[in-house]
Amino acid sequence: MNNLRKKPMLSFIRSTVFLIWMFFSLVSITVFMSIWALQTTFKVAKLSAEITSNTIKHKKAIKNAVLRVKAKARLKRMITMLPFAGAAAGIYFEESEFQEWLLENPTGSRSEYLCEIAEITSEILDEVLNDLPQTIKPSGSLLKNITPKCIE
Repeated sequence: MNNLRKKPMLSFIRSTVFLIWMFFSLVSITVFMSIWALQTTFKVAKLSAEITSNTIKHKKAIKNAVLRVKAKARLKRMITMLPFAGAAAGIYFEESEFQEWLLENPTGSRSEYLCEIAEITSEILDEVLNDLPQTIKPSGSLLKNITPKCIE
């Protein structure tokens, strides 16, 4: 009879030990997975902040690239302008581009716009003139004399 009591008691102890082991195993797994999830969340937040930072850094470079393309188009329009109709169209195009620039720079003035455009146009003009044959290329001092001086 004593032997019969030992078996259920032994079985009860085994079950209890197993359940305690299982409980601590699940708790430790939960804690470690929570820590891993938190670390991953912080990594994602850090990467998101870096992406935002890089976007802001490169926004100016993108804006300059767009302005360069507009300046090239402006030069082409000015070169191919017809005397009267071309001048009217050129004035219209310039005014519409100034209004676009004003939307991006609400505190800007017309003189700031003109300085920005003159700077970019002179860079593009230098590139275009460097591609010309030496016999028809104007001197560098001529370009420096006709380029307006803008104060930043």
